[in-house]
Amino acid sequence: MTAARHSAGLLLYRRTAGGGPEVLLGHMGGPFFARRDAGAWTVPKGEYTPDEPAWEAARREWREELGLPPPDGEAVPLGEVRQAGGKTVTAWAVEGDLDPAAVVPGTFPLEWPPRSGRIQEFPELDRVEWFTLDRARSVIVKAQTAFLDRLTEHSDRE
Repeated sequence: MTAARHSAGLLLYRRTAGGGPEVLLGHMGGPFFARRDAGAWTVPKGEYTPDEPAWEAARREWREELGLPPPDGEAVPLGEVRQAGGKTVTAWAVEGDLDPAAVVPGTFPLEWPPRSGRIQEFPELDRVEWFTLDRARSVIVKAQTAFLDRLTEHSDRE
């Protein structure tokens, strides 16, 4: 039996002049997502082991995936979701701003093409962009839409 996989991440958001928040999402890198839009965007996140606190993992993964220090500010817990593949993702929302052009993504090795014996490096996230919540819902990994809903609930209470 395979051990349960857990990821943690940070959902950066900013308020716009129109009042509605925008969120920063990353497009998953590598050949499997290269031509996909819907379902290929994610909260910047990554896996961690049970001995690492999820909050620390979320901050570490931000740095690894975006090549930038994690955002400061109050972290709003967004809870957990279980993705279709079985991975449990924990996320926090942090208000802030970031220029997507400043991102220097980390990379991962992958044998590509399959069974070729050739290992290539691909970016963890091949691009990041700001999205309105409506647009984000149309491109984010399906289970992660719950994070957008929870951010909306938090924003409505402020």
